[in-house]
Amino acid sequence: QVQLVESGGGLVQPGGSLRLSCAASGSIFDIPTMGWYRQAPGKERELVAIMTIDGTTNHADSVKGRFAVSRDNAKNMVYLQMNSLKPENTSVYYCNARVRMRTTVLSTYIYWGQGTQVTVSS
Repeated sequence: QVQLVESGGGLVQPGGSLRLSCAASGSIFDIPTMGWYRQAPGKERELVAIMTIDGTTNHADSVKGRFAVSRDNAKNMVYLQMNSLKPENTSVYYCNARVRMRTTVLSTYIYWGQGTQVTVSS
Protein backbone atom coordinates (compact mmCIF):
# COMPACT_ATOMS: atom_id res chain seq x y z
CA GLN A 1 0.00 0.00 0.00
CA VAL A 2 1.08 3.56 -0.70
CA GLN A 3 0.19 6.74 1.11
CA LEU A 4 0.37 10.24 -0.33
CA VAL A 5 0.43 13.10 2.17
CA GLU A 6 0.03 16.68 0.95
CA SER A 7 0.92 19.89 2.72
CA GLY A 8 1.24 23.59 1.98
CA GLY A 9 -2.29 24.69 1.17
CA GLY A 10 -3.97 27.67 2.72
CA LEU A 11 -5.36 31.15 2.19
CA VAL A 12 -3.45 33.58 0.02
CA GLN A 13 -4.22 36.94 -1.53
CA PRO A 14 -4.48 37.35 -5.30
CA GLY A 15 -1.01 37.69 -6.78
CA GLY A 16 0.53 35.70 -3.97
CA SER A 17 2.41 32.42 -3.96
CA LEU A 18 2.11 29.02 -2.35
CA ARG A 19 4.17 25.85 -2.52
CA LEU A 20 2.48 22.49 -2.20
CA SER A 21 4.37 19.36 -1.21
CA CYS A 22 3.43 15.70 -1.43
CA ALA A 23 5.30 12.79 0.08
CA ALA A 24 4.76 9.19 -1.00
CA SER A 25 5.49 6.33 1.35
CA GLY A 26 5.16 2.58 1.22
CA SER A 27 6.74 -0.34 -0.57
CA ILE A 28 7.63 1.70 -3.64
CA PHE A 29 9.94 0.57 -6.42
CA ASP A 30 9.62 3.82 -8.35
CA ILE A 31 7.04 6.40 -9.40
CA PRO A 32 6.87 6.80 -13.19
CA THR A 33 4.62 9.87 -12.96
CA MET A 34 3.70 12.15 -10.07
CA GLY A 35 1.85 15.41 -9.99
CA TRP A 36 -1.18 17.48 -9.15
CA TYR A 37 -4.86 17.70 -10.01
CA ARG A 38 -7.50 20.02 -8.63
CA GLN A 39 -11.24 20.04 -8.17
CA ALA A 40 -13.39 23.08 -7.51
CA PRO A 41 -16.94 22.80 -6.14
CA GLY A 42 -19.34 21.64 -8.82
CA LYS A 43 -16.55 20.94 -11.31
CA GLU A 44 -14.71 17.88 -12.48
CA ARG A 45 -11.23 17.06 -11.30
CA GLU A 46 -8.66 18.43 -13.74
CA LEU A 47 -4.97 18.09 -14.38
CA VAL A 48 -2.76 20.89 -13.08
CA ALA A 49 0.74 19.55 -13.71
CA ILE A 50 2.57 16.25 -13.76
CA MET A 51 6.19 15.17 -14.07
CA THR A 52 7.69 11.90 -15.21
CA ILE A 53 10.55 10.23 -13.41
CA ASP A 54 12.95 11.40 -16.11
CA GLY A 55 11.87 15.03 -15.76
CA THR A 56 9.32 15.54 -18.54
CA THR A 57 6.54 17.88 -17.45
CA ASN A 58 3.02 18.63 -18.58
CA HIS A 59 1.26 21.73 -17.29
CA ALA A 60 -2.32 22.75 -17.94
CA ASP A 61 -2.50 25.71 -20.30
CA SER A 62 -4.22 27.81 -17.64
CA VAL A 63 -1.21 27.58 -15.29
CA LYS A 64 1.71 27.69 -17.71
CA GLY A 65 4.17 30.39 -16.75
CA ARG A 66 2.75 30.69 -13.22
CA PHE A 67 2.90 27.18 -11.74
CA ALA A 68 5.83 24.77 -11.80
CA VAL A 69 5.94 21.12 -10.84
CA SER A 70 9.13 19.53 -9.58
CA ARG A 71 10.19 16.26 -7.99
CA ASP A 72 12.75 14.76 -5.66
CA ASN A 73 12.88 11.16 -6.82
CA ALA A 74 15.19 10.08 -4.00
CA LYS A 75 12.61 11.23 -1.45
CA ASN A 76 9.51 10.22 -3.46
CA MET A 77 8.24 13.79 -3.27
CA VAL A 78 6.56 16.15 -5.69
CA TYR A 79 6.11 19.89 -5.35
CA LEU A 80 3.93 22.53 -6.97
CA GLN A 81 5.16 26.10 -6.89
CA MET A 82 2.21 28.39 -7.54
CA ASN A 83 2.89 32.04 -8.32
CA SER A 84 0.65 34.93 -9.36
CA LEU A 85 -2.34 33.14 -7.89
CA LYS A 86 -5.83 34.13 -9.01
CA PRO A 87 -9.21 33.69 -7.32
CA GLU A 88 -10.13 31.13 -9.98
CA ASN A 89 -7.26 28.94 -8.75
CA THR A 90 -9.25 28.33 -5.57
CA SER A 91 -9.74 24.60 -5.35
CA VAL A 92 -8.82 21.41 -3.53
CA TYR A 93 -5.48 20.24 -4.89
CA TYR A 94 -4.80 16.51 -5.01
CA CYS A 95 -1.48 14.76 -5.30
CA ASN A 96 -1.46 11.90 -7.80
CA ALA A 97 1.12 9.19 -8.29
CA ARG A 98 1.46 6.27 -10.67
CA VAL A 99 3.53 3.81 -8.69
CA ARG A 100 5.42 0.60 -9.32
CA MET A 101 5.50 -1.51 -6.20
CA ARG A 102 8.54 -3.51 -5.11
CA THR A 103 6.55 -6.73 -5.26
CA THR A 104 4.95 -6.17 -8.68
CA VAL A 105 7.27 -4.00 -10.77
CA LEU A 106 5.56 -5.00 -14.03
CA SER A 107 2.34 -3.29 -12.92
CA THR A 108 1.53 0.29 -12.01
CA TYR A 109 -1.05 1.55 -9.56
CA ILE A 110 -2.68 4.96 -9.22
CA TYR A 111 -2.82 6.63 -5.82
CA TRP A 112 -4.37 9.89 -4.63
CA GLY A 113 -3.71 12.09 -1.65
CA GLN A 114 -6.46 13.37 0.60
CA GLY A 115 -6.37 16.84 -0.92
CA THR A 116 -5.30 20.24 0.36
CA GLN A 117 -7.42 23.37 0.11
CA VAL A 118 -6.04 26.40 -1.68
CA THR A 119 -8.09 29.57 -1.35
CA VAL A 120 -7.17 32.73 -3.22
CA SER A 121 -9.07 35.68 -1.85
CA SER A 122 -8.57 39.22 -0.64
